[in-house]
Amino acid sequence: MPGKLDVAIIGAGHNGLVAAAYLAAAGLSVTLFERRDVVGGAAVTEEFAPGFRNSTASYTVSLLHPKVIRELNLAAHGLTIVPRPMQNFLPLPDGTALCAPAELPALAAQVARHSVHDAERLPAWQSYLAEALEPLRDLALRTPPTDVARWPDLWRLLRWGGRLRRLSAARQRTLHELFTRSAGDILDDWFESDALKALYGFDAIVGHYASPYSAGSGYVLLHHAFGELHGQRGVWGHAIGGMGAITQAMAAEATRLGAHIETGQAVERIEIRDGRACGLQLADGRQIKARLIAANVNPKLLYLRLIDPQQLPAEFVAAMRRYRCASATFRMNVALSELPQFIAAPAPSAASAASAANRASAASGANGDHLGAGIIIAPSLGYMDRAFAEARLRGHCSEPIIELLIPSTLDDSLAPRGAHVASLFCQHFAPELPRGRSWADAREPMADLIIDTVTRYAPNFRRAVLARSALSPADLEQRFGLVGGDIFHGALGLDQLWAARPVLGYGDYRSPLRGLYLCGSGAHPGGGVTGLPGHNAARRILQDWPTLRRVHRMRRVRQHAGTVRSSHA
Repeated sequence: MPGKLDVAIIGAGHNGLVAAAYLAAAGLSVTLFERRDVVGGAAVTEEFAPGFRNSTASYTVSLLHPKVIRELNLAAHGLTIVPRPMQNFLPLPDGTALCAPAELPALAAQVARHSVHDAERLPAWQSYLAEALEPLRDLALRTPPTDVARWPDLWRLLRWGGRLRRLSAARQRTLHELFTRSAGDILDDWFESDALKALYGFDAIVGHYASPYSAGSGYVLLHHAFGELHGQRGVWGHAIGGMGAITQAMAAEATRLGAHIETGQAVERIEIRDGRACGLQLADGRQIKARLIAANVNPKLLYLRLIDPQQLPAEFVAAMRRYRCASATFRMNVALSELPQFIAAPAPSAASAASAANRASAASGANGDHLGAGIIIAPSLGYMDRAFAEARLRGHCSEPIIELLIPSTLDDSLAPRGAHVASLFCQHFAPELPRGRSWADAREPMADLIIDTVTRYAPNFRRAVLARSALSPADLEQRFGLVGGDIFHGALGLDQLWAARPVLGYGDYRSPLRGLYLCGSGAHPGGGVTGLPGHNAARRILQDWPTLRRVHRMRRVRQHAGTVRSSHA
């Protein structure tokens, strides 16, 4: 490592790795400092029981941007992503189910079992979402304008305004509605089936501590529809080897381009001199000098813990204290001796014993495709609304919202032959419990509650569990630095999006301190395993400091010239 780095990056999560790769490709000297002993941040694959591995926190793929996949050569480094054989499976309390294939005609056929009206509305609904997503996909790759007194920012704002002006009045209304209304109200206007509304409404509360009837939840639904897989929009899949395969491929490319990664190196604080970030103080006492710092950590962690607040403007510190971080997430992995047998979609061996009504509703699930889907246990918007209300009052809900995935049905590298692993992403569980209760005491009872909830829909589930790993919101914060257990590094509310992410005036990846940049999910365009905050922040840094690129270009020219002279000597 050189005596003085061009860029020191705090945190080797996926956005930090993406930023490092782009900066190293430009010739800058870059080192990432990661507190844990493994790279990847929340996108890691770890063994949680002997012979059983799984994604520990983030757990499924769609939002990872194709530009990042392509430009960082992730496939060449071994990344393989396979689509789910069925996108979602929603078992219902009456023993029926809603199966959701990716293709519209097949989806409409399944929805028609619940409501012919809703099946007929599906093409218009998908067009409705697509109209809103097209301009937002482009916006996700662009730096938000933050100060119209600066000509570049004013120009970006005018360009975006011009694009909005070219949208029809109907499309402008669509955008306005999705950004301001609740997902529940929108879905109630569109559909009549509780099951279909729950299918789409689930995306409005994933990682979002709110009811589907909370204003602004329409945008969270939209945020989860941004993705694509192999060119197919809105499709979700599995990374072979788990989410750690993504970050391992990113680390391989960043290293190939010249970046260095130091694991087991916690950053104690950022060194500030004369209003400028100039280095890092590590927990082991080492001091790292750097021209620039890029932080791939939650903004609250960055500005309220790693920096002396007296070094920052008082109004900025006050805004950061108000910055909302809470996704009410409880994350589990379980090792299974056998696959769950859902009442609504029996395994092929048990299909003959099912009632005619059950076989009809689960026709597309009887071949086992439903076990490779995202299995949503939340049968209605009302169920989700009650879960949020209960968590606000009691700290947790009595009927949790669960997405269950069984990635070993698609990836035999995760479990011993004949056994399986399952991911459970669960809500709502408040980051802080009332009446002085601690998550250390509540963790295992909540894990039991979650397993019992799944067992109501798949009676063999509890007996199939061989081992489990449970992470409460407090555990997610302690292990991964997810303040408040927030998987997005901050709530995806209108007050914390675009130019206001994390704070209005600093949405362009810069900070109040010269030389300090934010490159994590607390920056635009927000959370999820997209790679875009890292991509966009690296571009901002290179635009702000073009002399660094020129210096390194000249250095390479001199080195090449020296090599040529030596060869002729």
